[in-house]
Amino acid sequence: MTVYGFHASHEQVPPADLLGAAVHAESAGFAAAMCSDHFSPWSVRQGESGLAWSWLGAALQATDHIPFGVVNAPGQRYHPAIIAQAIGSLAAMYPGRFWAALGSGEASNEHITGARRPRKDVRNARLRECVDIIRALLKGEEVSHDGLVVVDRARLWTRPETVPPLVGAACSEATARWCAEGADGLITVNAPREKLRRIVDAQGAFGPKRVNVHDQAHDADSLLGRMRTLIERYRATPELAWGTYEVLDADDPGVLAHISSLPEGAVPAVHNFSDRAVTAATTVPGLKGGRLLTDVFTGSTVKSAAGGLVRTER
Repeated sequence: MTVYGFHASHEQVPPADLLGAAVHAESAGFAAAMCSDHFSPWSVRQGESGLAWSWLGAALQATDHIPFGVVNAPGQRYHPAIIAQAIGSLAAMYPGRFWAALGSGEASNEHITGARRPRKDVRNARLRECVDIIRALLKGEEVSHDGLVVVDRARLWTRPETVPPLVGAACSEATARWCAEGADGLITVNAPREKLRRIVDAQGAFGPKRVNVHDQAHDADSLLGRMRTLIERYRATPELAWGTYEVLDADDPGVLAHISSLPEGAVPAVHNFSDRAVTAATTVPGLKGGRLLTDVFTGSTVKSAAGGLVRTER
């Protein structure tokens, strides 16, 4: 479903004006909001640059239900442990209403520390370390890390019950593809439709194909959690499903597989949230090999193999 949101540009508009605009946006029917996180405006003419994190607390309190996000660059101007603390506090105060997009940063903002700006590949490596640190802290782990960033025995004492989404920020196909390896989603800027399509294709269909199985396996409200609940309900209440319903053993926590036996034949469904091809065993007789299907949840190819097996191929 398409959601129309409001973007608060701190580098262009005073924070008090943006606060009033966010309240008005919600009353006008906008269903989401997000903001930039700049130290400096793009130009002198823009002439503003309020602190995003101060504004986010005020905006979440001033509105009733719309979620807010922020685009942040941990690793140079911000230490990842401090960003984890900020994310954790806002998400704890406003459950389900906050997310953060993490990127490698712009030189116009990051130069203020006086540190040398690393190459793009080094910035990406540093960002990956930061994301892993932030995730671990939000899960309640004590973190010590020695790498491109250093953390010594950090722990968050105030955390949300559920880790909020940490999405990737990308303006190119290469960055989108890189983000897909560990992000919960993707944000980008407006561009010609064909370029946007290439960026979306490059990131690998985040929801279906690139799911954080470890996190979602313990979250009943996640896509993976809801699929498990659906399968369990079908198993416990066969009359909910068409035909005979059998859950298949795929030997992988990221794979949910089942098969329905109808008078017209057997219908396999394999929801493969992992990053590899899998085989799910079934005892349903007469399942012929060679037929290709497409799993509507993941876009994976499903092939019914001889010998009563269903295999998804990447």
